[in-house]
Amino acid sequence: MEIAGWIIVIILFVVGMAGAVYPILPGALAIYAAFFVYGFFISFQPFGFWFWTIQTIIVVALFVADYAVSAWGVKKYGGSKASIWGSTVGILIGPFVIPAFGLILGPLLGAVIGELFTGASLDKSLKAGLGAVVGLFSSMVVKFLLQGAMILIFILWVF
Repeated sequence: MEIAGWIIVIILFVVGMAGAVYPILPGALAIYAAFFVYGFFISFQPFGFWFWTIQTIIVVALFVADYAVSAWGVKKYGGSKASIWGSTVGILIGPFVIPAFGLILGPLLGAVIGELFTGASLDKSLKAGLGAVVGLFSSMVVKFLLQGAMILIFILWVF
């Protein structure tokens, strides 16, 4: 059972880290679920109040930062709420509509279209689209670092 537990934990860690790049995957939640898998298959004994508190704070911070950093990128480049919504829709459907480049083009086009719907100029709309891409990459970096920290804390706590 222990080997099966470790295999599932590792798979969830991989899915979690892939979620830092591909927003459809439940990155932080997959990593958080790995802790429960470890507990059920191996032992909850290493985990105490501080482990769960630290990990939960990181998960909450990830959810807040994910939206805030993306929105920051759009706002910094002059985008409106319409471009934030457009970039969010674009990031969700872009990878499915344009498989090879949808992760980048989805939020870019979504923000541009959202901004154009508000009557903004093409130049302003393109700047908002660029901001959406900057926000996306900034968000990926933040997610990668925080999710990596979650895994590192787990490893240090268990070993």
